Amino acid sequence: MAAAAVATVTSPSPASRRLLPSCSAAPSLLRLPRPGRRLRRALLVVSAAAAAGDEADVLPGPGGEAEAAVPGRLEEPRDEPLGGSQLDIGGLAFQGDVGGGFAGGGGGAGSGGGGGNKTLDRGINTAIVLGASTYALTKLLTVDQDYWHGWTIFEILRYMPEHNWSAYEEALKANPVLAKMMISGVVYSLGDWIAQCYEGKPIFDFDRARMFRSGLVGFTLHGSLSHYYYHICEALFPFKDWWVVPAKVAFDQTIWSAVWNSIYFVVLGFLRLESPITIYKELKSTFWPMLTAGWKLWPFAHLITYGVIPVEQRLLWVDCVELVWVTILSTYSNEKSEARNSDGISTPDASKDNSR
Repeated sequence: MAAAAVATVTSPSPASRRLLPSCSAAPSLLRLPRPGRRLRRALLVVSAAAAAGDEADVLPGPGGEAEAAVPGRLEEPRDEPLGGSQLDIGGLAFQGDVGGGFAGGGGGAGSGGGGGNKTLDRGINTAIVLGASTYALTKLLTVDQDYWHGWTIFEILRYMPEHNWSAYEEALKANPVLAKMMISGVVYSLGDWIAQCYEGKPIFDFDRARMFRSGLVGFTLHGSLSHYYYHICEALFPFKDWWVVPAKVAFDQTIWSAVWNSIYFVVLGFLRLESPITIYKELKSTFWPMLTAGWKLWPFAHLITYGVIPVEQRLLWVDCVELVWVTILSTYSNEKSEARNSDGISTPDASKDNSR
C-alpha cells in the first residue's frame, strides 16, 4: 500500500504531464513563486509550534505570570488600565506620563484645539500689553509736541516730567472725579495683572476677564468714592493738632478699609456671577485676614498721606501704593473662586475616570 501510494504521488498521470512543463527535475523540485515560498515557510512555523506542545505555547506575561498563547490567533489588547496616561490609536495602547509624552492641551481630539486657543489668548494678551504700553509712553513723551520746534532731545526729556505734572493738575481742575477714576482703573488693572504673575502665571498668559473686572471696580467705584471720602475725612477732622494724623490713619484703617474691602469683594463676586450666599460665606472667611493684611502696609503709607500730601493729590499717592495692595487684595478675592473652579473641573474628570 505504501509503495503504491508513493508511486501514485511520484508518477504523474498523462493528463498532468501535459500541464507540467517539460523538465528533467522531479516535481518536488519545481521553483515556486516567492509568495508561495513565504506561505510554505509560514505553514512550517505553525506546524512546528503545534508539534512543540505546551512548552511553546507558554509566554511570560508582563506581570511575571504565564499566559497561554494559541497558535494562529491574534490576541486583542485588554482594557485593563495601565499606569500613567494611556492613549489608544487603532487598537494599540501607548503609555505615557501625565506631565509629558501625550499630555497636551486637553488630551484626545481637543488637544490641538486647546493649544490653538492658548496661542490665540497669548497673542491677544501680548497685543493688549504692548498696545497699552505704547499708548501710555507715547502720551507721556509727546506732552510737549506742540512746542517741539527747535527743541533737542535733551530739552524734550528735561521738561517732560514737569509738563506732565502740569497736565495732570489741569485735568484735576477740569474734572477731578473723572481724572481720579481713570487713574484708579489703570492701577487696579495693573495690580490684578501683577497678582496673576505673582501667583505663577506667565506674563502673557493672564486672565483678561479677571483683570477687566478688577479694573472696572477701580474705575467705577474706587476713584469716585475715594475722592469724596478724603473730603469727608477732612470735614470730620478739621483740626491742626499733632493727634489729627494718627486719628485719620486709625479711622482709615478701621472704618474705611472695612467698607472698601467689602465693596471690592462683593462687587467682584457679582461680576463673577456668584450667588449671594457664596459671596457672603467667602467674605466672612476673608474679611479679617484682608483687614489685618492691610495693617502691615497702610499705616506707614498713610502717615505720608495725611501728614504731607494735599487733599487733591492724595489719591494719586494712594494709587501708587495700591499697586502693592491690589496685588494682595486681588489674590484674597480670587483664590477661593479659582480653587472652586479647579475643583469643578477635576471632579468631572475623576468621575469620568471612575466610569471607565
